[in-house]
Amino acid sequence: MTSPNRPQLHKPLDITGLMAPKSVALVGATDHPSSFGGRVFQQMSNFGFTGNIYPINPRLKEINGLKCYPSVKDLPEVPEHVGLVVSNERAFDVLADCAAVGVPFATVFTGGFSETGTPEGIARQKKLIEFGRQSGMRFMGPNCNGVVNFVDGFAMTSTAAIKGKRAAPGDIGVVSHSGGLGQINVMWRAQELGLGISYEASCGNEADIDTIDFARFMIHSESTRVVMMAIETIKDGEKFRILAEEAASLEKPLVVLKIGCTEAGSRAAASHTGAIAGDNAILDALMRQYGLIRVNECNELYETAMFLRQRRWPKTRGLAAVAPTGGNIVQVADAGARFGLQWPVFAPQTQEALSALMPGYGKVANPTDLTSLATGDQDFYRNALTTIASDPQVDVLIPIVPSLSKNDLQRAGNIVRECEKSAALLWVGGCSDDAAYSAKDLVRTGIAVYRDATPCARAIRAAYDFSQHLQARQSGLLTPKRPADIDPAKAKKMLASMGAKLTEREAKSLLACYGMSVTQEILARNESEAVKAAQSLKGKVVLKIDSPDIAHKTEAGGVKIGIEGEAAIVLAYRQIIESVKAYAPQANINGVLVQEMARPGVEMMLGVVLDPVFGPIVVTGLGGIHIEVLKDIAYRAAPVSPHQAAQMIEELRGVKLLDGVRGVTARDRKALIEAIVRLSWFAADFKDEISEMDINPLVVYGQTEGVQMLDALLVRTPS
Repeated sequence: MTSPNRPQLHKPLDITGLMAPKSVALVGATDHPSSFGGRVFQQMSNFGFTGNIYPINPRLKEINGLKCYPSVKDLPEVPEHVGLVVSNERAFDVLADCAAVGVPFATVFTGGFSETGTPEGIARQKKLIEFGRQSGMRFMGPNCNGVVNFVDGFAMTSTAAIKGKRAAPGDIGVVSHSGGLGQINVMWRAQELGLGISYEASCGNEADIDTIDFARFMIHSESTRVVMMAIETIKDGEKFRILAEEAASLEKPLVVLKIGCTEAGSRAAASHTGAIAGDNAILDALMRQYGLIRVNECNELYETAMFLRQRRWPKTRGLAAVAPTGGNIVQVADAGARFGLQWPVFAPQTQEALSALMPGYGKVANPTDLTSLATGDQDFYRNALTTIASDPQVDVLIPIVPSLSKNDLQRAGNIVRECEKSAALLWVGGCSDDAAYSAKDLVRTGIAVYRDATPCARAIRAAYDFSQHLQARQSGLLTPKRPADIDPAKAKKMLASMGAKLTEREAKSLLACYGMSVTQEILARNESEAVKAAQSLKGKVVLKIDSPDIAHKTEAGGVKIGIEGEAAIVLAYRQIIESVKAYAPQANINGVLVQEMARPGVEMMLGVVLDPVFGPIVVTGLGGIHIEVLKDIAYRAAPVSPHQAAQMIEELRGVKLLDGVRGVTARDRKALIEAIVRLSWFAADFKDEISEMDINPLVVYGQTEGVQMLDALLVRTPS
């Protein structure tokens, strides 16, 4: 769903003037350090900003030696960025003054807008949005806590997290809706770990400039390698997708914590797809589709970013770890396995080289327990690690060190820093000769240092997943390509002639325009026509009610399966009509659909649901009665490429059913992938007209035998 804030929302916005202005003003600045305006002014003044700072307060003549001005209109120059610490009603007058003199950017710290949930607050925010539209000014907030720019020495914020000597700039950006969470839980704690921050933005209600704009500024900055996002909402799915695409093109990972994502319940929907589609599950899948790294806690943001900022992307899941104790080896092996990482057997040449280093030591396993050899001889330790790192099956090296001397710890850190492949130091102890020396000291030098195996393994898996996304993207595997034989124009014309509610027969006819295989079927309007239809189809048939008012035919008693013979056909027809009339007396009945009896196969479900943020989502899972019970489902935003469709299938817990079990032959995965791709294009082409679709079941036959759609339900978007 496109945000209504501003036209041309996806046009890139340059916010350099807000993040790194040449001159700034603060309306509501005071000389009281305990007040909000006083804290903002103190932080802005003491952070090292070299441009002009203009405090604005009609009641004061100066603050901290700087001349105070009555209003923006009285300033000797037009500042690039103006902060507002005033009442929500007065804010509009101040913004009008800013617009009148040509101020390009403002930060509205003031609350009392949509975050209140009151009609007055919501109306106030709408008024603010309208002001932005009419004036052309761009603004941050309202109800925000500003920005911190460690690169250029600019801060406009009240946070105590930057008090004292300014921290050295780093290569990790932070974007958050919340000031406290973004500036303390994420920024400050990342710095506590030893990481350097380039920029931080806490954008509040994002009535205009949003989290995506700030993240985009950061990924395009040469000072930033990774961006951490702690966000509550995503207002514009397409804008979010474009951000992810730009981040991947620059090989700069976005690590995302989405808070407020628990599901309050299933959607009230007509189709199975709509009923089981969860906002959080969809978001999770789309994060993977777009190459974003999703985490669940604040600490996971910076623990993951610490490894990613190395920008050494592992091509495989192959790890090697070396430790002086067997217990640490077992623990790191377990942690790696939990995240789907692998510990490859060392190649013969690696074993030979290690045997030369350790005569009589025997075959070396991976992970490797070097016992006392790891700490007793640093030259040996370095040579062993270098040998292991050169193994062709190893893409990530993890030296595990206990309590060592400062010099030995620094040597271990140097090995990690100088390794050509991805590497992290797992330091489980302390410093034996300098109690003040900590992991923070090594992290500051650019080394990824972990105290526990789980966050280390999690970060490595994130780097591998991002690497796989980059490789697939560079190979063109993520680019959807429209099938040449689909006929959207024909489908559009057919849909225009149909009613507000579609029958199964009508839904199938639309999908047939997209090359999807449907069953042979004939509409019978009376018993005699049903008998003739069954005779022409030959063999056993299926009878189904044909009514736009009956979404779930089985519940209405509107389905009879495996019927054969004239008498049986007549009886089944009568029973269906009687049952449906009793179930829904007001339903419009077109007749009974007589269908060929499909061969047995693996039953899958394909569907479409219209997400309010990300648009049409294609869905697949096990079909039949299993879909709502097992909820084994995969999602992707439409349209999808064959590679992405294949990924959807692989994500299903029941994927092995397609490979053949208990003597059953493997199923036609290629045809299933093609069906997902074709449905995704239908979803994309009719995103404004279709709100839900359900193909259940779609039967997958043996290899090269294709798939067949047995039933379909389509829900049109109300006019």
